[in-house]
Amino acid sequence: MAPESGPKQVALTKSANSPAFNNSFKELLNAYWGLKEAFIAEKDSGIAQSARAMMVRADSLKLSELKADSSLIFTARTYSEGISSELIGLLGEKEILFKRRSFQMVSDQLYDLIRTVQYDQLLLLHAYCNNAFDDQGAYWICLPEELKNPYLPKSATICCEIKDTIQMGPNH
Repeated sequence: MAPESGPKQVALTKSANSPAFNNSFKELLNAYWGLKEAFIAEKDSGIAQSARAMMVRADSLKLSELKADSSLIFTARTYSEGISSELIGLLGEKEILFKRRSFQMVSDQLYDLIRTVQYDQLLLLHAYCNNAFDDQGAYWICLPEELKNPYLPKSATICCEIKDTIQMGPNH
């Protein structure tokens, strides 16, 4: 008679960063995606509300919980403060075009922050649309299942090219 076996245990991926940091970073990403969705919907009130929420998350990012040296933490803090500053600028803009330009700056700094802290909890994509801003192009961060373009949400043609896959950590 074979011994009974329970459900197989699956080894969890061990993160390079602390759970407290990972949770605070996930909240920052969720706020960013809320802002991206507000741009897709083109709702000024939603954009403002989402920008404020993201600013709170950027300002409360638990960088002291990073398992890294002081220079990396300083660099990460510079990016998170830059995100906050750009969100303040976004809130001061009146036209959606200029708000989108601020969103582009937030996206660029968030990409640099993700790579600096080596966030390893989600597979993230660095998407690009060469048609944004009269063919100047712009980037954003998204999940594989959320490729909607925040710069040209009503365009008849899909404009989304994946420029980078961001998946850090020893198991990736």
